[in-house]
Amino acid sequence: QMAAKINEAHDHIAKAEKYLKTSFMKWKPDYDSAASEYSKAAVAFKNAKMLEEAKEAYLQEAEAHTNNKTYPFTANGEGALEAAGMMLKDMQRIPEAIQYIERASMMYVENGTPDTAALALDRAGKLIESQDLAKAVDLYQKAASVFENEDRLRQAVEMLGKASRLLVRQHKLDEAAVSIQKEKNMYKEIENYPTCFKKTIAQVLVHLHRNDFVAADKCVRESYSLPGFSGSEDCIALEQLLQGYDEQDEDQVHCVCNSPLFKYMDNDYAKLSISLRVPGGGKKKAPASAADAGAGGAGAGEADEDEYAGGLC
Repeated sequence: QMAAKINEAHDHIAKAEKYLKTSFMKWKPDYDSAASEYSKAAVAFKNAKMLEEAKEAYLQEAEAHTNNKTYPFTANGEGALEAAGMMLKDMQRIPEAIQYIERASMMYVENGTPDTAALALDRAGKLIESQDLAKAVDLYQKAASVFENEDRLRQAVEMLGKASRLLVRQHKLDEAAVSIQKEKNMYKEIENYPTCFKKTIAQVLVHLHRNDFVAADKCVRESYSLPGFSGSEDCIALEQLLQGYDEQDEDQVHCVCNSPLFKYMDNDYAKLSISLRVPGGGKKKAPASAADAGAGGAGAGEADEDEYAGGLC
């Protein structure tokens, strides 16, 4: 059965090559028919588990579509390129796979299917994430731009969120701060204010890890213009965090940073929260456990319910 599939694939390749030949009576290659044969060959190779040959057949299909100048917006040229990328993925050749998927996504945009482009870039980002965080950020940011150009802000901001988290993971905090601000602006535009509050927490943690208290404070001041921020648990916790940080009160900072509101954020931000230290080593109130309990009470209100409050100081 495997041999039959391989023979079938080679038959389709032979037909495709015949369609591309010109002669005295046939001046122009028949790119459309050739593309169709290469596509069938690719599927047959894929079914025979011959992934390298399948990839080559997909690339030849893409080339036939590209050469088919009669239809400038011929479909499937980009589809074939993306399929070639997926063959490389199956062969665990991820960086090469990404190149083809990225090329395909540019063609999707040019040919008027930007949504397909953005989804392809998102898929590529997921593929490369475990190997190359910087490349994944680049792909997610490109996907966000494509969605944003289409006024698909909910999808755009989701892509930006992925980029922000990976920037934090790489400790590229200056870039992360810019990325989170973009997210916050977008959530504000779609009037999702509670998520803006969460983005403010992320911003403050990033700025404090950058040792930029002024920028952290500015993010909180600006958030007071958001409906519902003033008096929210996010607002109260952030004010206590900034106060504790400014006064080098390690207990208060620890108390806020270990409260559920901070600890149960996305993992990359939770790590920033748990690892935050006040400048200059800070000053503890007193080592006695009674003082620890007192610090728990003086800290963020929501930390009172936290079983770890005071116990980790």
